[in-house]
Amino acid sequence: MSQNLKLSATLAFLALFMVVIYVAAGGNDTPEAAADPELTRADTHFLTKAPDDKVTLVEFLDFECEACRAQFPTMERIREEYDGRINLAIRYFPLGGHQNGMNAALAVEAAAKQDALEDMYVKMYETQAEWGESPDSKADLFASFAEELGLDPEQFAADVADPATKERIAKDQADGAGLGVQGTPTIFLNGEELPSMPSYEDLKQRIDDLLQE
Repeated sequence: MSQNLKLSATLAFLALFMVVIYVAAGGNDTPEAAADPELTRADTHFLTKAPDDKVTLVEFLDFECEACRAQFPTMERIREEYDGRINLAIRYFPLGGHQNGMNAALAVEAAAKQDALEDMYVKMYETQAEWGESPDSKADLFASFAEELGLDPEQFAADVADPATKERIAKDQADGAGLGVQGTPTIFLNGEELPSMPSYEDLKQRIDDLLQE
């Protein structure tokens, strides 16, 4: 192997290593990128499912990310329009630079254990302006959201504290890192990473083309 090729291979390895370290920053305890990263797994959360699995849209997101909040109305419009016709999945990817990204993901995953994932998912984006970018933990605020949604507060608190909940989030992060995700939102359509912040019109056209194939 030439010196140039050796250097290129070394740089590529270091780039992947830095992605994993970046995601893990801020106490997220993220494992190394999964050896076999997947866009969806058996425990992946789907906001809508299609019987034919012909079209699958996957978003890696961070609930404290302002860009994710900006993308949220587009994703909700797509979800409503294609409900039952496509698979639409969300996967956690809290970034180290956000104080409450992990806390929010823990709250959403804990809500999911009480069949309230969608309600908490929406609540996080609707309230992001109230708590996003805060240097203080908003775990108590998120617990109040659970009460507003009618969840069992003791069960919610236990699930937030359960190491398995954080491990579930870390698994999403590891898959994302393995797939080359470096920021949020990162959206894949049938395995293809889309340009950043796709518009409703762009997503609709792409989805319609796939549905017609």
